[in-house]
Amino acid sequence: MLEAEEIGRRLRKLRGNASRENVADAVGISVSAISMYENGERIPRDVIKVELASYYRKSVQEIFFDENCHV
Repeated sequence: MLEAEEIGRRLRKLRGNASRENVADAVGISVSAISMYENGERIPRDVIKVELASYYRKSVQEIFFDENCHV
């Protein structure tokens, strides 16, 4: 698995111009959780990884595990 900081960078890039509130509502988590993931403070639980990947239309592997991913 990648470092939390790299996962956070990828999640920020995937979110783009969408608000954290919109992503949090769509995924069913709190805005503070999204913030912690994007800031590299926490790594999402597996069930949340699946929800985020689905929301962003990417694979869990691509977002959270691939070393050379260009999200």
